[in-house]
Amino acid sequence: MRVLIRAASIALVGLVAGVSSTEAQTVPKLAYLNSQLILAEAPGRLEAQAQFEREMGTFRQRVQLMGDSLNALMADYNKQEVVLSPAAREQKQKSIREREEAYQKRTQQMQQQAEQRNVELMQPIMEQIQKIIDEIRAEENYTIIFDVGASGGGVVAADRNLDVTPRVIARLKAAGVAKRGTPGATPARGAPMSAPAGVQPKKPPR
Repeated sequence: MRVLIRAASIALVGLVAGVSSTEAQTVPKLAYLNSQLILAEAPGRLEAQAQFEREMGTFRQRVQLMGDSLNALMADYNKQEVVLSPAAREQKQKSIREREEAYQKRTQQMQQQAEQRNVELMQPIMEQIQKIIDEIRAEENYTIIFDVGASGGGVVAADRNLDVTPRVIARLKAAGVAKRGTPGATPARGAPMSAPAGVQPKKPPR
């Protein structure tokens, strides 16, 4: 049995800043960024990805053992089915169903744990990115900053001079260097940009 790990696609949230009454009376100042490029360059992302993969390896092993045990039980039943009495056959089938239900329940629990761990690893980077975006918006008095890298984004063309992606990345890297240079500091950690999302069990053959 093979268990696949898929990271959940994580997009920046809250990029559209609130418009004050004063701003609403003036011409909106707009900008945009690409969250996927930012996440790809974010300090700590690779370390977090490696950490996530190590932990997912343990999950894979557990699911593999459970699946192998279930498959062995089913193979044994298939060999004995023709010689089993109706009562014994029914009991074996019940045992297989119970084992399969336990398998499905456990893999779902492990998927939820994987998703939760992914969020935990991602949170520090997401908070740092959002902080920098908010700073840039306030400094430049942008009314709205669009995310062209978000899933389903509707921006098809834009002036490159409005792209603040390089500025966000530069500040992220500068903050990462400063943090690593602080005694006792722990590097920010994040999760894979398109990763996530958990364990997707394959249903054992009947």
